[in-house]
Amino acid sequence: MAKARQKPSVTRRLGSRGTADLSIRYVETSALLAALLEGDEAARKSMRAKGRRVTSALTVAEGTRAILRARVTARLSPEQARAAMGGLRRFERRCFVVALTDSVLTRVGQPFPVEPIRTLDAIHLATVGLLGEPPDIVTVITRDHRVRDNAAALGYAVE
Repeated sequence: MAKARQKPSVTRRLGSRGTADLSIRYVETSALLAALLEGDEAARKSMRAKGRRVTSALTVAEGTRAILRARVTARLSPEQARAAMGGLRRFERRCFVVALTDSVLTRVGQPFPVEPIRTLDAIHLATVGLLGEPPDIVTVITRDHRVRDNAAALGYAVE
């Protein structure tokens, strides 16, 4: 009987080169926006820490929409919006961006340790869970208490 092929972990897909590269830093939208729009130094520091940055395609979409909303509502000037969008694009280039897959969406429909949880937060948590990495090497960077509480309950470090 043939063995089913397992999806390689993010670390293997990204080509780990040693133990220093094994840590994964999943950046959730709230932390990215705190860094880009609010100048949150702790979020910036967490995002720049050693390890492989990973995010969901959802983060890029949410980030783009948040910047556009902030510009249209005059929360950001045109110059600030351009700078924020440039920061988002740099972040996207420097990250492993995980697509929204059927597996992620299936996991979203299952219970999480701390309910209730909103759909977009569940998508982030499902993405982290389906990376194929042991929780002890993954840190979830977030400013959202629902994501933080669930990530911690699932065994992930949280910043």
